[in-house]
Amino acid sequence: MTSSEAVILSSTRAGVRTLTLNRPERLNAANDALLLALTEEVLAAGTDPGVRVVVITGAGRGFCAGQDLGDVSGRDMTFTEHLQATYNPLIRAIRGLDKPVVTAVNGVAAGAGASLALCGDIRLWSASAMLIEVFSNIALVPDSGSTWLLPRLVGYHRAFELMALAERVGAQDGLRLGLCEHVYPDETFAADVQAYAERLAARPAHALALTKRALNAALTGTLDEALDREAELQQLAGDHWEHLEGVTAFKEKRAAEFVRGE
Repeated sequence: MTSSEAVILSSTRAGVRTLTLNRPERLNAANDALLLALTEEVLAAGTDPGVRVVVITGAGRGFCAGQDLGDVSGRDMTFTEHLQATYNPLIRAIRGLDKPVVTAVNGVAAGAGASLALCGDIRLWSASAMLIEVFSNIALVPDSGSTWLLPRLVGYHRAFELMALAERVGAQDGLRLGLCEHVYPDETFAADVQAYAERLAARPAHALALTKRALNAALTGTLDEALDREAELQQLAGDHWEHLEGVTAFKEKRAAEFVRGE
């Protein structure tokens, strides 16, 4: 999508597909069109051999202010039906994608926007980024994966407090709590995100896909299951050309080249 009217803008450079939520006048609050288009773009990136990393960010001064309440007001649809039709497929698509997903949080991430911010494999925040689990302010339950993601990052008790009190978490506190991996200055944020994503894109794509698969499963599995899965996935990794290239580069004392026509 290239039109300025598109709710999701898509661009690709150096193996990095950047998907930009494009409702800046609403702080990228999510409506059905945005959620469905973003899910479609994520899935399309997964099947594009030219894409090695996906970045999700927001246009303007916000990442995503959560659900656009005006878009669902008066609609003949239950909360459950709405989540199952829009947010849940998106979160599943991101977590199930066999490519690294970077959420580049350039401003406020509230409600379901906070869930989207947290569900990346890597979370990069700008200095002005802010995360708010705002659901309790309108007497709702955190959704779109927040109840699964947040306690795994900060523990049950801190997660409950953030959700119960709808506390605002700024960039430095987010870094301290483990809600993001890096914080970059606002003025260089886009360039810093692209540079980081390109570093990630230069890594062994097949091995990272298997690593993501193993980590996702390990979050809900036992140690014995993880050990067995590692053994199986290690064979898949060892049989791939990336492994031979990595070993050969090590022996030849040069940088490995993991990007080639596949």
